[in-house]
Parts: sequence; C-alpha cells; structure tokens
Amino acid sequence: MRVGVLALQGTFIEHIALLRLLDVEAPPIRLPRELDTLDGLIIPGGESTTMVRLMRSFDLLQPISEMARSNLPIWGTCAGLILLAKNVSNYEMETLRLMDMKVKRNAFGSQVDSFEADLDIRAVGKEPFHAIFIRAPIVEEVMPGVEILSRLPDGTIVAARQNLLLACAFHPEFTKDLRFHSYFLNMIGRKPFRGAKDGALRGTRARP
Repeated sequence: MRVGVLALQGTFIEHIALLRLLDVEAPPIRLPRELDTLDGLIIPGGESTTMVRLMRSFDLLQPISEMARSNLPIWGTCAGLILLAKNVSNYEMETLRLMDMKVKRNAFGSQVDSFEADLDIRAVGKEPFHAIFIRAPIVEEVMPGVEILSRLPDGTIVAARQNLLLACAFHPEFTKDLRFHSYFLNMIGRKPFRGAKDGALRGTRARP
C-alpha cells in the first residue's frame, strides 16, 4: 500500500513516520506525477494559505481534486481539513472544495490558545483519543451525506467523514496513538479495522 503525504509545508514528516510504523509505504508528494501510484493521500497540518499557494504553484490543485472525484481516499488534518472544505466562513480563499461542509479557520485563537482534549471517537475505538489542537479550525456546518465522527464537549465538530474523504481539526500525527491512521488505512481497504462497531456520532449542524 502506498499512502502519499503532501510534503509542500507543514507536518508531513510526522505523518510519514507514523505510516511507516504501520508498515505502509509513505512517499512525500510534491509533484502531480507522484500522485499516479497512490492508494491514498494525506494533506497535513500547516498554514492553509501557504499550502494553497504552493499547491497552485506546483499544479496540484486540479489533479488532487480529480483523484478525489475518482475515489482516491484523502485525509486532511488541521489545515488539510480547511483545504477539503467547500466553504471557509471567515476567510476568502481557494480550497479543493471536496467536502460538503463549512469551516472556520483559527477558530480558537492564536498559537498561545492551543490546547489538548480527550475525544470520544467511536469510529476508532472505545478509549478516548487524546487530540492536540494548534491554531485549529472547526467545522461549523455539514450537509447531508457528511458523517460527524467527533465533537468537543460543547458540541463543536472536530472530525468528519464524507465517503472516502476524512477530515479532523486536530493533529493525530503528534501523538503515539495510531488508531486514526489505522482508520484511514481501513478506508483505503487494507483490512478490517478493530475499532468500535457501534457507529459514529451523526449530525447536520454544529450545536451552540
């Protein structure tokens, strides 16, 4: 299995390291031709406007969009979540416009407002998932067809899935917990994931 990690900017090194722990070939992706042999793609955390500018410069926006529409599984973390969304409510920027959701950049404030939280993510298992939020976005609204995987205690949506597209507002790559990466590999079709079988949280709009 080959799971590429977009390596223009951000936390691509950390994702590659965790994928290799799972015995997955994880090439860094910088050019359109490098997408051709992938089974899946991760768009890491970083600075979303910088990443968009570099994706445009390297002619990656259209090829990635086309591959997603051809059922290539894609997972976006933090900035990657923003790039997958069809709408960014508080900033005018180009995105891949793949997931039917509205997101908000830097929803919790600046770098000093970063925080950690134990999340209930039934899709990956019964034990809480320790999530690290760094200048994180949030999902403000999802359309029908988007599954909500996790919320903060106040109801804020921080992880979602739409078919073969996965997005989270936090950084699983900064933990030693491999369950979210394993969940993505299961989406690709590696083997049945040994997580919870009682379903994920669902909803259509962020609660107040």
